[in-house]
Amino acid sequence: MGLTCQSCGKALLKEKFNIRVGNNDRLVIALAGNPNVGKSTVFNALTGLKQHTGNWPGKTVSNTRGSYKYKNKKFVLVDLPGTYSLLANSVEEQVARDFICFGKPDATVVVTDATCLERNLNLVLQVMELTDHVILCVNLMDEAKRKGIFIDTKALAKALGIPVVGTSARSGEGLIELMDKIHNISIGLEKSSPKRIVYPKEIEEEIKKLIPHIKGLLGDQLNPRWVALKILEGDKTLLDSIQQFLYTENCFKHQSEVACVYE
Repeated sequence: MGLTCQSCGKALLKEKFNIRVGNNDRLVIALAGNPNVGKSTVFNALTGLKQHTGNWPGKTVSNTRGSYKYKNKKFVLVDLPGTYSLLANSVEEQVARDFICFGKPDATVVVTDATCLERNLNLVLQVMELTDHVILCVNLMDEAKRKGIFIDTKALAKALGIPVVGTSARSGEGLIELMDKIHNISIGLEKSSPKRIVYPKEIEEEIKKLIPHIKGLLGDQLNPRWVALKILEGDKTLLDSIQQFLYTENCFKHQSEVACVYE
């Protein structure tokens, strides 16, 4: 049984996230990353002084967004709170997760620190489970080079199945290539195929059992495999977010059906 979508696409960005995209001619890009990886430096380098700061609706978490033009396209860049995961254990993680999940940006850039890349990949893998439109920005390449660390971005891109760009945002190195990838992924000129984590047999079997129920309730509004993983993790905050972002207040029957999947 499908549900009635309260709002979708760019309209939801305005209603739920207070992000205006003009005449729907602007592409929305989410900028995610761990704290202290140079994410703000990337953001400032791309948007310059064209920025606006406020709070996420209903939250005390800062919301910074900016704009830029590239190849005759207009982009709105949304700087998500710095987080180590999308597990929704904090307000910042929930904001980042909900924006990627329900805001459906045209592309999500995950900024990482080249000097400690392995630690940052946890968030990258979680975003890859949520969306196909993801780009990995390996920042601080200059710092890594000084420490004798070599990052093979081509091999990393092949291993992950997504575009990988090395940058040193403070000097501007790599930013043109990053804007190229953002442009190509967001308009569908380039496709990525994120590698999925294969879980132990018992978990994969439970995922298979849940997916038909999730598809029946949510249609194609959310990635059913990702929702199944959240259910198995016992993440009940997702249920609240589904109600908040996808459905009207009078959909109590359907909300109960979704809740039953959690039981």
